[in-house]
Amino acid sequence: MMLASNLTQPLSLEDTEKGRLHFYERGENVPLLTGGIWQVYRGIAQLSQLSPQGEEILLGWAQPATFFGSWLTSVASYQVKGLSDLYLKWHPIEEVANSSELANMAFTQLARRMRQTEALLAIAGLKRVEDRLQQLLYLLEKELGEVSNNQTRLQVRLTHQNLAGAIGTTRVTVTRLLGEFQRQGWLSFDCDRHIIITRLESNSNFKSYMDLN
Repeated sequence: MMLASNLTQPLSLEDTEKGRLHFYERGENVPLLTGGIWQVYRGIAQLSQLSPQGEEILLGWAQPATFFGSWLTSVASYQVKGLSDLYLKWHPIEEVANSSELANMAFTQLARRMRQTEALLAIAGLKRVEDRLQQLLYLLEKELGEVSNNQTRLQVRLTHQNLAGAIGTTRVTVTRLLGEFQRQGWLSFDCDRHIIITRLESNSNFKSYMDLN
C-alpha cells in the first residue's frame, strides 16, 4: 500500500485489522527498531537528538509518506516523537529493497529531508536570534503549513520551548519575539494555539533565501 499525504484520508481497515499500522500518541517516543524503517501514514513527528546535557537538538520533521528509522541515521542519540497522534507503517529492509516503488518513494522523501536539514543548518548559522526565529517560522510555514488565502496555519501546536530549542535560545526570548511579531501584524494564534502566519507586503523583513519547493 502506498501512503497518501492527506492527513484526513480514512484509515485502511485492512491495515488496521492486520496490525500493519502502529499508533503512537502525541508526545510519545517512537521505538527505533533495527531491521527496517518506519513510514508515516498520518500525523507529524519531530526528529531530534539529545545533547550530552540532555537537551533536544532539532533535526527535522517527518510528515505523511516520510521514512525514518535507525537504519537511516548515524546519530547515536536519535529520537522521534509525535507532534500529533501518529499512525506509522513498518517496512522490513528486504521489502524496501525488493520493491522499486517503495525504493523510489524512499529516495524522493530522503531528498526532501536532506533539503530540510540543510535549511535548518542555514538557520543555525544566523547570528541574530530574531532572524533565526523568523526563518524557522518561514520553514515551518513551508513544511507544516495549511494555506488559506494569504494566511498559513501550522498543522501542529508548537510550544515556545519547542521553538526555543530549535534555534538555540531561551523560551523567554521566543515569547518576547513572538509578541513583537504579533504586534507587527503577521503572526497570530488560533483558538487551539496553532501559529497562523499572514504574509504582508509591508513586512519586508520576512523574506527567506531558503525555498524547499
